[in-house]
Formats: sequence, structure tokens, C-alpha cells
Amino acid sequence: MKKETHPTYYPDAKVICACGNEFTTGSTTKELQIELCSSCHPFYTGKQKLVDTARRVEKFHERATKKTGTTAAKKAKTAARKAKKSAK
Repeated sequence: MKKETHPTYYPDAKVICACGNEFTTGSTTKELQIELCSSCHPFYTGKQKLVDTARRVEKFHERATKKTGTTAAKKAKTAARKAKKSAK
């Protein structure tokens, strides 16, 4: 194996979670900042926790409501055209 081709391995790297939990593990960086760990992840805790930093869920709901509104408007226009044609 060639020397100096692999990154430095730190067997006691410190991991810090957003919930405040800290533990050590092996890594190529000395310190890791993470958002979710095993003590706050919904799969392990059984609690529903929504992590939405970019408003993705709210944006989806806004788009969905706009689409249903435009679909109803299109259907109304189509019905009006058909009624107009049948009146002629």
C-alpha cells in the first residue's frame, strides 16, 4: 500500500448532534456535526418529528392547492364552452 494516499484516520472522532447528544467514533475528520442521531431519530424513538428546514412540505401543499384550483377553473371553462356550443 502506498503511503500518503489515504486520509488520516481518527479513531476517537467526536460526533455532536443537534439534539445535544455527543459520542465518539472512528472517522477521517476530527469532529462531525450532524442533525439526527440514534437518540433523536423518529425510527428509533417512535416519535414523529418533522425536519423541514427548506419549507419543502409547505411548498408542496401550496402547489397542490393551486393545482386543484386551476383544475376546477379549467373544468368550468370547458363546461361553459360546451353549453355555448349546444345553445347554438
